[in-house]
Amino acid sequence: MASERVLYVEGIHTFYGAIEALKGISLEVHQGEIVTLIGSNGAGKTTTLRSINGLNHPRRGSIVFEGNDITRTPAHEIVKSGISQSPEGRKLFPRMTVSENLEMGAFQRTDRLETKDDMDRVFSLFPRLAERKSQKAGTLSGGEQQMCAIGRALMARPKLLLLDEPSMGLAPILVERIFAIIKEINDQGTPILLVEQNAMMALDVASRGYVLETGTVALADDAKALLRNEQVRKTYLGETD
Repeated sequence: MASERVLYVEGIHTFYGAIEALKGISLEVHQGEIVTLIGSNGAGKTTTLRSINGLNHPRRGSIVFEGNDITRTPAHEIVKSGISQSPEGRKLFPRMTVSENLEMGAFQRTDRLETKDDMDRVFSLFPRLAERKSQKAGTLSGGEQQMCAIGRALMARPKLLLLDEPSMGLAPILVERIFAIIKEINDQGTPILLVEQNAMMALDVASRGYVLETGTVALADDAKALLRNEQVRKTYLGETD
């Protein structure tokens, strides 16, 4: 697939104080793709997203988005440039309504009419949110909160969507629903970088995947090849001999 490269992360080293969390991570996302990062807790998946979205700038290496180097760009400017994230743990404003939470996703935008179109798009993707739009976000179920968090990220009209653990804490039937919507968002034209503990579901929807181990890329391949990889199946998909 010779599609245009949207994101190129090259050899980034990211630290928390003296601790080196990422030790030279490289990855790329092309137009039209879902790319997934899998790996155990502490492998560096969330830190990779935090490096891309400007919350933890790497000390070495580079991050290029749509041809522009964003390695040192402040987080709010990165959102404005077209990268938005649905964070791990959802991070909604619990006392604000669903509609108000969604509006927060568009707070840097000035095109009010188009913002209304995007709100309609979110409600068509997530009909449950339309029913709950006047309800306080803190009173929603876990699945509804996850829908609201993804919807809020979409309100920024991203050119790249970062999803951090969208299935965490959800019942299996809701996990399937969330992943169907992730696929639909991608089919509508938004490339996605997905961090997900549920490796089977993630590799099932992804085009390509990267396996992270203690801050390095241990494996990178087509998602279907990773699903067939014996080591991946044993380590991340829970299979035994």
